[in-house]
Order: sequence, then C-alpha cells, then structure tokens
Amino acid sequence: MVVSASTTKITWELLPEDFVLDDEPVDNVNQPSLAAALTESLELAGKLPETALATTNYGICATVNGKFVIKAPDWAYVPQITVSREQIQRSYTPHKQGQIPAVVMEFLSDSDGSEYSNKHTYPPGKWFYYEQVLQVPNYIIFQPDIGELEIYHLQENGHYKLRSPSENNRYWLTEMELFIGVWPGKRENRQGYWLRWWDQDGNLLLWGSELVQQERLAKEQERLAKEQERLAKETAQQEANQERLAKETALKRLEELEKRLRDAGISD
Repeated sequence: MVVSASTTKITWELLPEDFVLDDEPVDNVNQPSLAAALTESLELAGKLPETALATTNYGICATVNGKFVIKAPDWAYVPQITVSREQIQRSYTPHKQGQIPAVVMEFLSDSDGSEYSNKHTYPPGKWFYYEQVLQVPNYIIFQPDIGELEIYHLQENGHYKLRSPSENNRYWLTEMELFIGVWPGKRENRQGYWLRWWDQDGNLLLWGSELVQQERLAKEQERLAKEQERLAKETAQQEANQERLAKETALKRLEELEKRLRDAGISD
C-alpha cells in the first residue's frame, strides 16, 4: 500500500527478519509504570479486546521515501490487528498488519523536546511521523512530574490541534469510548500523577490493587452487616427475655399478694 504526499512517499512494508532494532533505554524512569497502569485497567475492565494491541516502547513502522522508519511511543493503542500476535512480536506495520494506532503517548522527561519535533528529513521527528505519516487521530503528551497533559486531535486538514478538557479536566476519546485524565495518587510505591481512564458514566477504571481493596472492603462491609444483624437479634432477644422476666416477676408478685389476702381471710 502506498500513500503519496507532495514531498513524501509512504509505503507500508514489513521489517526484514534481520533488521536490527534499537534497544535504547526509556527516556523517563516512570515510563514502565505509567504504561503498565494504563494497560492493566483497560484489560481488567474488559476494554482490551483480543484483536486490540496495547504497546509500550514498541516499534511502529513505516517506509518513508524508501527508508524504514521506526518510532516506539511510550504507550500506544491499536484497535484491531489482522495478523497473529506471533507475527508482530518484534514490531508492527499499520495497514499491513492491522489498523493505525488510535492513540499514541509520549511521557516527557528532561530531554530535547523530541516529542514536538516536526522534522521532515530522515529520520523524521515524532510529531511529523505521528501526524503526517501514521496519521494517528490522538497524540498525547504527558509530563508526569507536574501532571501536565496535552492532547492533540488530528483535524480534517491533516494537522494536530490542541484540545481543551471538559469541566472535570478529562478528555473524551471517541475511538476508545473512554475519558482520559490526570489522577494524583499512589501505585507501586510511586506517589505522583498518573493517567487514568473513566467510562462514559464517569466511573474510574480500577487497577488490580484497587479491585482487591474494593473486594476486601466489600467483604468487610458484609461481615460488619452480618455482625450488626447478629447484635440486633441478640438485643431483640435480650429485650424479649427482659419483657418475659418482667411479666413473670409481676405475675409472681400478684400471686404472693393474693396469697397474703387469702391468709388474712380476705377474698373476693
């Protein structure tokens, strides 16, 4: 498949088996945790179909003007792949192996700002690659140290435009049918800002640890409810016993009074 632009010829070719992929360390020490958290909550909520692909630091490929270009976003979501997972273990080529990513994310670090690079010449910058080559609908740039989130949506003119958040500082991603936003909190001993998903009703998609805690709280609430029910029954039984004893005491006193009256020769 070929896509031609004024100065750029884009084709979708598979990488040769012997192509050497870069094995560079991630730019941000928080990248693995941030990416894993995004994928985990999707999977646990049943929002990650078997034919979908969520990637982290994984090569997404195209051939630009006859040269292979591979970018490995910190996180990406492909709605549907059309080949087996065995065929995409090393890298992924859109159009050839499935749909283009619906979302790509970059987590900012103290780097040179390559996330905003619109460099056209080889190798192209990330911005140019995601916008003009892959034409990804949603490009997300997140700065975890300060919790700053930028979401760019691909317009009809073929260029990204910065979006504004909703009233609760979230963004609706139509392609995923979910909201995304910044959430301050703690996970895996990291206290800071995280990216989280919410469904259309505003329900937070939980992590595994939160589901465990939720289940634990539910069991504790159930235990407390049963304990309260038991105490209520015991209280009711005690009140019934006290009422019975009061009646028995009153009846005994009445019988004693009647006996005294009879002994005194006083009777009805």
